[in-house]
Amino acid sequence: MTMLRLSRRALILSAPALLALRARPVSAGLPEMQVAKDPSCGCCGDWIAIVEQAGFVVRVEEMAPDALSRHKAALGIPVGMQSCHTATIAGYALEGHVPVADILRLLDARPDAVGLAVPGMPYGAPGMGPEAEREAYDVHLIGRDGSTSVFARYPAA
Repeated sequence: MTMLRLSRRALILSAPALLALRARPVSAGLPEMQVAKDPSCGCCGDWIAIVEQAGFVVRVEEMAPDALSRHKAALGIPVGMQSCHTATIAGYALEGHVPVADILRLLDARPDAVGLAVPGMPYGAPGMGPEAEREAYDVHLIGRDGSTSVFARYPAA
């Protein structure tokens, strides 16, 4: 049996490469996400960067405001639940600045629903400013009948 021995120098020299591999997001097993957004919206790009960092592959389509509104309605997102961008993933809609943890929970639980929404643009939601200064907000589960219920609560920081 051959034993592999690493010198301290080899270990030190290989550490940056190992850390780079560890820090790389893993998209294996995560479905692709499509995001529809207004071309002039900057916070949408910030949210997209967050979900990409979590390992999601994201395809972006920019839409004029009227087309984006029609897209939201076609997906079954009630007017009172709407925000600035709309994503679709694995048969679900994600409206607004939905946290990654809630997206993963939705994909794991697979409820019979339209999807999740963070209505408006609450300060401190992902892509909307520092979480340490966030205002309280809820993530809503949108039922197929248009009803909503609280899926997750985020208290003010």
